[in-house]
Amino acid sequence: MNTVENREAIVATSAQYVPLCPADALAPGEMSRFDPEGMDPIVLCNYQGDYYALEDECTHAIASMAEGEFVEDQLVCPVHGGRFCVTTGAATKLPCRQALKTWPISIVDGVVCLQID
Repeated sequence: MNTVENREAIVATSAQYVPLCPADALAPGEMSRFDPEGMDPIVLCNYQGDYYALEDECTHAIASMAEGEFVEDQLVCPVHGGRFCVTTGAATKLPCRQALKTWPISIVDGVVCLQID
């Protein structure tokens, strides 16, 4: 996980940071859906203390991944049981074949932030 403690470090990059929630909002093994303004919904997962952001819509069927299960390092689609790796977005079980889009996460002043270009 990329942690940024200094706002000056953020200004020095070309990335934009979208605040999502306090860093302690999700315990390891928990996930939640977020709707950042101007973006499609994302699912934020806390896997072993690190946060990962993935697109919320399954690439196989129109389903919210946040309504599925979070098992070990896998997101399980609630419709057909396809799986995706939380850390990479890769499809790991059929019928899913296409990866979920992922975004980097940073912790800024105790807030989980989505990093977008």
